[in-house]
Amino acid sequence: MFIERVKYVLAVVIYGTIGLFLRYVSLPSEIVALCRGIIGSAFILLYLQARHQSFNVPAIRQNLFWIISSGICLGMNWTLLFAAYMHTTVAIASLCNYMAPIIIILITPVVLHEPLDMRKIPCVIVALIGIVFVSGVWGGSVGNIAGVFLGFGSALCFVGIVICNRKIHGVPALDKVVLQLAISALTILPYVLLKNHGVVLNVNLQSVLIILMLGVVHTGIAYCFYFSGMGSLPVQTIAVLGYLEPVVSVLCSAVFLHEALGITGWIGAVLVLGAAVVSESMKTEANGHE
Repeated sequence: MFIERVKYVLAVVIYGTIGLFLRYVSLPSEIVALCRGIIGSAFILLYLQARHQSFNVPAIRQNLFWIISSGICLGMNWTLLFAAYMHTTVAIASLCNYMAPIIIILITPVVLHEPLDMRKIPCVIVALIGIVFVSGVWGGSVGNIAGVFLGFGSALCFVGIVICNRKIHGVPALDKVVLQLAISALTILPYVLLKNHGVVLNVNLQSVLIILMLGVVHTGIAYCFYFSGMGSLPVQTIAVLGYLEPVVSVLCSAVFLHEALGITGWIGAVLVLGAAVVSESMKTEANGHE
């Protein structure tokens, strides 16, 4: 599963830069999410056509419920997380969103019927402590309460994404991603039309170029890597490696946006990275868990 891990890590690192680029977009977060779904699905669809690959229709039909459900969760996750970025700091939004792995770990035995590698639980806890340090909550800075609730809402949607993707079987990764991205766009569309009816949008070249990049790189390419890894990696691995995203996000905000990080933030980043390294070193010791 080495290749799957590499793809998953690459995807979460790419995702970690989204909050940085969103700060330079003049359009509302829900419009960015909509464009991301449309551009991402169109990019992968064009890629499939260039390779003369057709959809596996029978497999899609058998998994249609879970594909639609995952697409809806994905659309809601984007909308709520992007809105959280706009209402609070990147650090706080990332912290709230990444409560999801803890929830996933707790419900895995019941919902997914997957055995837990108890040795990795301390790694997840250490990673969570690291994210708390990184976020700035340790110092009492919780930001806008609306941003906190939006971040937690995105976390719940992320849990739904993981559960739905574990239920999908036999569908090629690119087929699945195209449909999930398209459905996520359809999920967001009514909200976009309702909220922005009659609103004059501030569209500029910089925003257009960033949205195109988010659609192609951060969605089309990254989601192929992301869902390919998510479908085959153990839940504990997804949880621990997933914490790399907010670390990248916060480091980007500290370096490029000059958001305060401080000594506890750097300690937190080291804890998260250390937890990821220790967790992944366990797979060579006992392949039975992997």
